[in-house]
Amino acid sequence: MTSEFGRRLALVAATTLLPSLALAAEGGAGFYLLGAKLPASAITPPPGVFFSNDIYMYTGDLGGGRALPSGGRLAVGVEGSAVIEVPTVLWILPEDVAGGHLGLSLTVPVGWKNTDADVTLAGPRGGTASGSISDPVFTVGDPVLGALLGWEAGNFHWQTSLLVNVPVGDYQDGEISNIAFHHWGADVSAGVTWLDPTIGLDLSAVVGMTFNAENPATDYRTGNEFHVEWAAVQHFNEQFDAGLVGYYYDQVTGDSGAGASSDFKGRVAAIGATIGWTFKAGEVPISTRIKYFHEFAAENRAEGDAVYLTISMPLSITKPTNIVAQ
Repeated sequence: MTSEFGRRLALVAATTLLPSLALAAEGGAGFYLLGAKLPASAITPPPGVFFSNDIYMYTGDLGGGRALPSGGRLAVGVEGSAVIEVPTVLWILPEDVAGGHLGLSLTVPVGWKNTDADVTLAGPRGGTASGSISDPVFTVGDPVLGALLGWEAGNFHWQTSLLVNVPVGDYQDGEISNIAFHHWGADVSAGVTWLDPTIGLDLSAVVGMTFNAENPATDYRTGNEFHVEWAAVQHFNEQFDAGLVGYYYDQVTGDSGAGASSDFKGRVAAIGATIGWTFKAGEVPISTRIKYFHEFAAENRAEGDAVYLTISMPLSITKPTNIVAQ
């Protein structure tokens, strides 16, 4: 393997700023998508415009008779499934900013989600009960705006990023299935990648925190959410790689607001595997990847399995300039 391999990997590791539909907090969802930034988490592509599309599939349940706050109600005996398409466009500016490269992104999720519950409770303190319910929905979620700033030195790459959830998606008040969140949110994270192109080893980790505003429809505010993601991937050649991935999620502050009946602080861990394959369509490198995560040790949130099917490619590459932002 050569330095050309490292350059190509940076080219196809294009888009990592994605929103979340992992089950936790109000409605069984937080907007940061756990596991989305793996692998090559902190490698910033060269200046240009990149496109990435994730198909995210999740199925899980909230066992033990525990209640999930959703749509202004409490749902008991919850099982959920989702298939969400998550397209993202990422623009890496040609100018140097603070010695690194600045990127801006836009993501608009669309897809299907279904939530089944044995019992739903409504009214003050959940005093009104209703029977089992199944609530499928196919709709558009909230757009997510992103910014990143990345640097590199030798085999080390590091990156900071910001994501902002913009509450303009299709939110159905009173329903227990929603893809949109109907509240502002922000996620800040920092990541590091060590990639040795001579042996093809990629070791990556990302640490971040999600902050949520109150949902005005339900008077519910999800607490702050801490997350860690990691990957250890071996590149066997310029086309094929495989390795292990995982994440840990911990809601560090309780839920609040008039609509919150308890703090509902959640926690979960996951481990899984990934396989990547890169090929060319003409002169355009196209990166494909599958990731699988199995969750365990869940507390106050769903526990299940997630699969990502990802394709990413450059739309255009621009020649960098050496203008330092003041």
